[in-house]
Amino acid sequence: MKKNKMQRMKLCNWMYAIAACFLLCAAAACGSSGNQPQDTGKQEERDTQKSVGSQEDADVSQSADNQDADTFTIADLAGTPSDYAKEENWLKIPEITHEVDTFYLYPTCYVDETEDAKPICDIDNEEMQVAARQVYENQGTVYEESTNVFAPFYRQSNIYQVAGVSHEELEEFQKQEQRTDVYAALDYYFENYNDGRPFILAGHSQGSIMTKIVLGEYMQAHPEYYERMVAAYPIGYSITRDWLEDHPYLKFARGADDTGVIVSWNTEGKGNKGQKNLVVEPNAISINPINWKLDDTYAGFEENLGSRILDENTGTYEIVKGIADAQLDMERGVVICTAKNVEYAPAALFGPESLHSHDYEFYYENLRENVKARVETFLKAR
Repeated sequence: MKKNKMQRMKLCNWMYAIAACFLLCAAAACGSSGNQPQDTGKQEERDTQKSVGSQEDADVSQSADNQDADTFTIADLAGTPSDYAKEENWLKIPEITHEVDTFYLYPTCYVDETEDAKPICDIDNEEMQVAARQVYENQGTVYEESTNVFAPFYRQSNIYQVAGVSHEELEEFQKQEQRTDVYAALDYYFENYNDGRPFILAGHSQGSIMTKIVLGEYMQAHPEYYERMVAAYPIGYSITRDWLEDHPYLKFARGADDTGVIVSWNTEGKGNKGQKNLVVEPNAISINPINWKLDDTYAGFEENLGSRILDENTGTYEIVKGIADAQLDMERGVVICTAKNVEYAPAALFGPESLHSHDYEFYYENLRENVKARVETFLKAR
């Protein structure tokens, strides 16, 4: 039984890693009509809490194809939102034990190559739900020490449906039932579960694409929620300077404990330099997940507080030190890791040394402490 569970976990991890490559290539596209902070190279002071209701933000011009933030509602979306009053449509509804919540979106967990497979799965798709629960154990749990983690099930793209589409086509494809579900879940969460608490947005892979869409649309339409956002962690795909410039009310993290910011990175080995990686876009930004710096200061193995690794003998996760280091490649906008004896993502899709599937697990303990630091900073400033 333990061996079968371990094999399912490992299969799930690689399933979303492979599937994510197609979905994540839309990262830049999905934000082409949104808004970022000023250039991250400037050393300006930022307030711990931001006001998005300012005249400056209200005057942000939208591209012609973008919906007006003042009138955008769920009703504008095609399709019928899933019913989040039903507890079975939630992967996780926690007991409230913290002052801050996390709204977490799992990565790609729907892969069906059968001839009659649906392009977008139903919300109760058993394969997706089983995989989502397993991935949550390696990702969503990192937020549990400091926050109450809410995680909705949401309808997902079938990897075989979107594998060959362009970035623009994929962007539009992701804004169908997938976006409708995520927005409906957010509506229900804020109206019934949140009770005015600060919150974190988090995801990986397809979940991070949806998180990015939420930042670029939903939060602009709901400044009353956005002002309570402690941070957003759309990890494992590119946040670009271009996208941030298009979304001036959004700010990328500058350190270990600033709040109201986006925290993101992509992880690679040195051998990926100059190689095509479908999750790495031009002009990308990453933050070092060990020392939380934006420069190329090296963070050694000894500074890593611990990686969360699956023990193949027991089928359980363990915290192991000394596995991963981190240094930013400033030109490529990624985290370079020199970990040894690791499994890389498929070279044909990510390049010869992509560590995309390790974005969370390699830096698990540092991320857990970082969430704690940002939460404490936000609460002290209230």
